[in-house]
Amino acid sequence: MRDNDTAILGDGLSILSQSRRQTGDIWQAHYGAAAIAGYFFIKANHLTGKVEEAVAAENRRMLGKYLQPGTVTEESVSVESAESLILAALDDTIDGLHWVGHNVIYAAISLAALHELGGGLCHEATDIAELVSSFVKTIPGRSWIGYSAAEVKRLTLDELDGIPEITDGDQLSAFILNELASYSVIYRAEAHHDLMGHMLTFSHALNILYDLGHHAYFHRGLPGLLKIVKVLRTSNQLDPAEPIRIVSPVDRLPLVEAARSSCLPHQSEYWAGIDGAATDWDFGHLFKFPFSFYHHWNRVSGAPAKAMENFRYIIHPV
Repeated sequence: MRDNDTAILGDGLSILSQSRRQTGDIWQAHYGAAAIAGYFFIKANHLTGKVEEAVAAENRRMLGKYLQPGTVTEESVSVESAESLILAALDDTIDGLHWVGHNVIYAAISLAALHELGGGLCHEATDIAELVSSFVKTIPGRSWIGYSAAEVKRLTLDELDGIPEITDGDQLSAFILNELASYSVIYRAEAHHDLMGHMLTFSHALNILYDLGHHAYFHRGLPGLLKIVKVLRTSNQLDPAEPIRIVSPVDRLPLVEAARSSCLPHQSEYWAGIDGAATDWDFGHLFKFPFSFYHHWNRVSGAPAKAMENFRYIIHPV
């Protein structure tokens, strides 16, 4: 099952499963999700050999830093059994917004890897289910423009938001690309460019669930995603003459506009200008954001060019 072509998927699942045991929190799992994203980014986008090798090489370097050797007997588990465990864990949090959707992101990308591999390891499936369960009672996120985390948690959606009915993955991709295209300025801040990136990855995770046939989870997850959309829309209405309210332990005023990347991740020039280790692979976003953006882009015919342009401000600039 774990041959040379799919070893990265197995390694990504291992990092996801090891995160809480090794670090006591949920964030090292980022790199496991990123490794899986890197694999699928290559597979889904028919990249040239030069780009494919560059992406794979960066992925291997990241895995070399974060993958720890396993010490548990490797009892296998079927896709169906692993999926049942992970979905049961997701059931406890899918109806709310938790850490900008990472409960859904971790669950969905794990399921994508398990389906690609045709199964997994029993202890890893159990650990990933526990990772997903650990999002119960967590905050929506820590960095927001115009809102506190408590206000985001209480945020409701209504007809005045003008959000169209979304019934399937194609409609969600079209909606997300239109949202991304709507921004006239993107700030380099966890509460702005990074939140837009997670709008891409959270919505992509919901599409993975939809495409795997878990339509109820797709629909239950939409309100949490749409809270992010609603908050980001507020940032599009900022008055430069008025003080900006930012609630974040890491972002500071004045906000600085994000740099535009002259190259894009499907181009060899982009990866030639990347030193992943120097930026800690942008916390795994080096792989996750391109995987999710191109998923939406490839899914929609006639996507707005401004979405691709604005994506240049979300990725690590090269």
